[in-house]
Amino acid sequence: MSKEQLYTDLTQQILTMALSPGEALDETRISEKYKLSRTPIREVFRQLAGEGYIQLLPNRGATVASMDHQTLRQFFMTAPMLYTAIGQLAAQNRERGVDALQTAQSAFKRAVEASDVDGMSMHNDTFHRAMGDLAANPYLKPSYERLLIDHARINRTFYRVTNEGDESRVHEAAAHHDQMIAAIEAGDVSAMSQLVDEHWGLSRDHMERYVRPDPLQVGWKLA
Repeated sequence: MSKEQLYTDLTQQILTMALSPGEALDETRISEKYKLSRTPIREVFRQLAGEGYIQLLPNRGATVASMDHQTLRQFFMTAPMLYTAIGQLAAQNRERGVDALQTAQSAFKRAVEASDVDGMSMHNDTFHRAMGDLAANPYLKPSYERLLIDHARINRTFYRVTNEGDESRVHEAAAHHDQMIAAIEAGDVSAMSQLVDEHWGLSRDHMERYVRPDPLQVGWKLA
C-alpha cells in the first residue's frame, strides 16, 4: 500500500473515533499491515501531526490527538467565530465555484438516506473543508481545519442514530448545506452568516444534549 492510503485510512479512523483520543499508533503493526518502512510511516505521522490529527511525543511515539474538558471548552468558545468568518469569506469568493461543495453534499445526502453514521461524519467533514478551501484565508484555514477534526470527533462521540430526533436533525443539517451552497452562489454574505449560525446551533444543541443529559429522578435506586 502507499503512503497516501495510510494517510487516508488514519484520518478516517481518527475522525470516526475508530482510533480513540490518546491512543498510541504502533509503527510495527502499521509497517506490517501497509508493507511500508519506518521512513514513509514517519513522514505520514509528521504530516498528520502538523494538521492536528496526532501528537508526536518524545519517548512515546505517535498518539492520536487528545480530547479532554479543556478541548471541549476551547472548541465551544472558538467554533462560532471561525465558522462565521469562513462562511462569510466563502460567500465573498463565489467566483471560485461550488463544485467541491456539491460533490460532498451529494455524498452526505446518500449517507443520510442510508443511515451511515461514519459516512455522514466523513462527508460532512469534506463539505466543511471544501468551504474552508473556498474561503481561501491562509491565516484562518489551519485553525479552521484543526477545529473540524474535533468537531467530527465530538459529534461522532455523541451521535446515536436510534435516539429520538436525531434523524430529523441530520436532514435539517443536509438542508442547511443546500442553503449554504445557494447563498454562496448568490454571494449573499448576510444569508450565509445566518445559515452558519443556525447550522452551528443545531450541532451545538445536539452535542450539549449528551454532554449534559437530564439528571436521574430523585429517589431513583438500583434494582
